[in-house]
Amino acid sequence: MSHGKIFSWTVLTLTVFLLSSCARLITHNVVEPAVANIQQQTDIELVCEGAPAYLLMVDSMLTSHPRDEGLLRMASQAYIGYVGALGQCGAPPAKIRTNTDKTKLYAGRLLEEKIHWQTRGFELDQELAECDRSDVPELFWGSFGLLTWIQQQGGSPASMADLVVVEKTMQRILELDEKYQAGAAHLFFGGYYATKPEFLGGGPKKARYHLEKALLLSQHQFLLCQVTYARTYARLTFDQELHDRLLKEVLSFPIESAPQYALSNRIAQKEAEKLLDEGYFD
Repeated sequence: MSHGKIFSWTVLTLTVFLLSSCARLITHNVVEPAVANIQQQTDIELVCEGAPAYLLMVDSMLTSHPRDEGLLRMASQAYIGYVGALGQCGAPPAKIRTNTDKTKLYAGRLLEEKIHWQTRGFELDQELAECDRSDVPELFWGSFGLLTWIQQQGGSPASMADLVVVEKTMQRILELDEKYQAGAAHLFFGGYYATKPEFLGGGPKKARYHLEKALLLSQHQFLLCQVTYARTYARLTFDQELHDRLLKEVLSFPIESAPQYALSNRIAQKEAEKLLDEGYFD
């Protein structure tokens, strides 16, 4: 190989390396703070209006780096938060569906970096068993993104098939690091088992165990735990005292004391108001 070709190859290699490093730099210095900013907002309307600018930036970067794990994780987190806000802003169903589809796209890619989740059979079980604690962030945000999409599908066959993947992945997360994201995997199983009959492996006893664990691990600071507890278990068991106590705890919680959960906690407070106003036990 001539010196000129060697030089050209060296320049090309360095260019690719520098572009890759630049993407990582932007992810660390721009995208992560932007997503964190969305999650720490208390003005839900502002998130609905302002988040698209961040999302367009992430979309553009993923066009150039479609398999970048850091970007995919940030994109999944950002779209999950945005979809949650849209539900409170009175957005048209079509807009919510469009964004949940994008959430699934990125979350699915993120999961693919760790497991071939669309196989759903023995191979999936084997790959999950081979995952370790370092894989938990990708497993969690990937499966949480799928769950965000599932919740908008009205029980379609495709969504129920994906729910099996989410259940298996969340179970593996519990085994690897049950404390991740303030015990959010326990919160998933608490809500899931509360709506699943005992003869199918669910029921109130299992639900309460996981909901109590979620409350313990979150130190009562992640208010969606209380809202889920009230909406599912308390109503299922007709426990009005528990129901009202949990929701009043949510409404009295000072949002600023847990800034890392600000957006989700503000959404939780709005949901708590609705649940109390329904007069479910009247």
